[in-house]
Amino acid sequence: MTGHDHRHDVRSGAVSAGEPRRGFLVKAFAIACGGLASLVPAAAGVWAFLDPLGRRSAAARFIPVAELGAIPADGVPRRFPVITDRTDAWTGYAAEPIGAVWLRREPGSEAVQALTAKCPHAGCSVEMGPGGRCFRCPCHNSEFTFDGAIVAPSPSPRAMDSLECEIDKEGRVAVKWQDFLAGVAGKVAKR
Repeated sequence: MTGHDHRHDVRSGAVSAGEPRRGFLVKAFAIACGGLASLVPAAAGVWAFLDPLGRRSAAARFIPVAELGAIPADGVPRRFPVITDRTDAWTGYAAEPIGAVWLRREPGSEAVQALTAKCPHAGCSVEMGPGGRCFRCPCHNSEFTFDGAIVAPSPSPRAMDSLECEIDKEGRVAVKWQDFLAGVAGKVAKR
C-alpha cells in the first residue's frame, strides 16, 4: 500500500476508508451517547426550574375574614375581602387580597353563612342589588337571593358558591376559601 491507509477490495474493485472511517463512526457514536447522557440532568434542571409554574394551587384552607361582631345579626349580608399571604411561582406576596365573600347572620343566630362574591356565570363581582333585597351581577343583570339561589330568568349556570365557615373561641370568622370555575353547571374548584 501507499502512504494512505486505503485498501483495495479485489473482488469489487472499490477502495474502502478502513480505520479512519471506523474511527469517525466510533467518535460520532460516543458524542451522540454523551449528548444523550447529558440531556437527563439538563432536563431535570429545567423541570426543577419550571416546577413552581406548574404547581396546582393549594387545597382549600380556612382564612380569617372578619370578627363575628362585624357581621350584624339582621340577616343582611356584608361584603368582606379575603386577604392572605400567597405565592405566585417564585414570588411571595404578604397580605394580598385574593377574593371577597358575602357573610350573613340570621337574627338571634351565631351561625354565619358565606358566599363567594364572584358570579358563577362569567366571574364578575356580585354586588348588592338595588334596594338591598338581593344580590345582582352587573355583567348580565342576574339576581340571586341572600341564600345564593338564582332569581329567574338568569344565564347563570348555578347558584352562588357557598363556602364553609368556622368561628373560633375569640369570635373570629374564617372561611374555607376556594375559587370555582365560572360558566359551568357544577361547582368545580379551580386548580
